[in-house]
Amino acid sequence: MKRRDFITKGATGVIAAGAAAGGLAAPAIAQGRRQLKLVTTWPKNFPGLGTGCERLAKRIGEMTDGQITVRVFGGGELVPALSAFDAVSGGTAEMYHGAEYYWQGKSQAYNFFAAAPMGFTAEEHYAWINHLGGQELWDELSAPFNIKPLMCGSTGPQTGGWFRNEINSLEDFKGLKYRIPGLGGEVVRRMGAAVVTLAGGDIFPSLQSGAIDGAEWVGPWNDLAFGFYKVAKHYYYPGFQEPGSVLSLGINKDVWESFTKQQQAIIKSAAEVENSAMLAEFIAHNGDALRVLTTQHGVQLHEFPQDVLTEIGRISGEVIAAAGAADDMSQKVYASFKEAYQLIKGWTDIGTDAFLRARDLDYTYFK
Repeated sequence: MKRRDFITKGATGVIAAGAAAGGLAAPAIAQGRRQLKLVTTWPKNFPGLGTGCERLAKRIGEMTDGQITVRVFGGGELVPALSAFDAVSGGTAEMYHGAEYYWQGKSQAYNFFAAAPMGFTAEEHYAWINHLGGQELWDELSAPFNIKPLMCGSTGPQTGGWFRNEINSLEDFKGLKYRIPGLGGEVVRRMGAAVVTLAGGDIFPSLQSGAIDGAEWVGPWNDLAFGFYKVAKHYYYPGFQEPGSVLSLGINKDVWESFTKQQQAIIKSAAEVENSAMLAEFIAHNGDALRVLTTQHGVQLHEFPQDVLTEIGRISGEVIAAAGAADDMSQKVYASFKEAYQLIKGWTDIGTDAFLRARDLDYTYFK
């Protein structure tokens, strides 16, 4: 039963959605046009993440010929950044854009739909969601929270983060105050770090004040924009915690079901386009941003020591298994994730990975 009734307001021709007993306010409708609010976990117009939301909003408006318009609110503008899920679940806003691991307090299963340490690349994640049962499980997970989820962008591979001091051994993680969300946070907690969860806009002042000793965010393009190089010079890779982070568009389920089939198809298509657009944008900008960081700002680039990565991999396996055992829904999601991982990795190993190793052999390519 839809939690919505309509009342006509005089000669204005405006139909206002009245709140029902559950208190959900439907989007404003005027002469067949709907105005939706999209809240994000990112600063307004932040490169890639925030601008991707604006692209999505513009695309939905254009594809519906103005029938559906979307106004984007940066983190903290309408609701706190990490309250976006609750805002959409409860009807304060109609849509959110964020990373699903922020909602792990609702269910550990949410972590698997954003990033798992030592897990899927972005392309592998797309394969699981679209073709190997991930979307159906995601819908099942989110339905009790009154949300319809869709993939909507990716940062691609991330970096391991910024540190005031070098990381030369596992001992260097002990007592480290480190900003890192999701299951990656649990990995470094088990390595002895004190894990802190912060929205993106809170990271720099926390690093600057000494409230944290290190932080991971995204990668060179976004990290340059936040200016982390001003307070930390040691920059580590690979991003074991988020090898291919996928972002999400969450839509209030009552609102979603009120759309026509055509409108639902348009919103799905707009989100799918943003998947490709955002991933390509990050790939296009990260290389030059890394050059600027290392040549103009004195950033020292380091690869995590192999023994550290080996231990991280071992602990990551323990962490995802524990998350996958947290509740019945998490068990279902983890089983699907595990099956897809084992299936996909075999091809990645001889397709992508083997090619990249061959590309790095000692030969002259450009004359």
